[in-house]
Amino acid sequence: MNAAPLPVPSAAFMLERLSHLVALGFGAGLSRRAPGTVGTLWAWAAFLVIDALWRPSDLTWAVLIGAGLLVGWWASVRTAERSGIADPGFVVIDEIVAFWLVLWLAMPMGLLGQAVAFALFRYFDAAKPGPVRWADQVFKGSGWRGGWGIMFDDLVAAFCTLLVMALWRFW
Repeated sequence: MNAAPLPVPSAAFMLERLSHLVALGFGAGLSRRAPGTVGTLWAWAAFLVIDALWRPSDLTWAVLIGAGLLVGWWASVRTAERSGIADPGFVVIDEIVAFWLVLWLAMPMGLLGQAVAFALFRYFDAAKPGPVRWADQVFKGSGWRGGWGIMFDDLVAAFCTLLVMALWRFW
């Protein structure tokens, strides 16, 4: 049985406002299949490019991620309001910021470690076990509260990913 395709806005919708462009991950959210996965892949690639070209310090990464969280919250609120969907699947800025957090805190690691981080994050974000399910439900709604909910469950998924990776490294 195939799941119904997710509603996906047009490129015109994305380019209509800066908030839409940011929320849709500069196009990653336009994917008709698994936009969260595409957004996470975009985050991974962008992280590696930024890290290789700019070599940001830990403080700079902390500021980038913190600013991304705040801008993503704003963009999520505005895009959800304009789309009429409380938690649109095409909003992927939440995956981007959360996966940057995972990579920043888990680096340095090789390609295998990064792939494991990607797989774990996608599992926690998509399957929503335990604490991620709770985080997904606690801030449901519209407006700024709902926008925070869009971002918050991905931060909890990032925390769960980092916890599993820390346990993996310990053993």
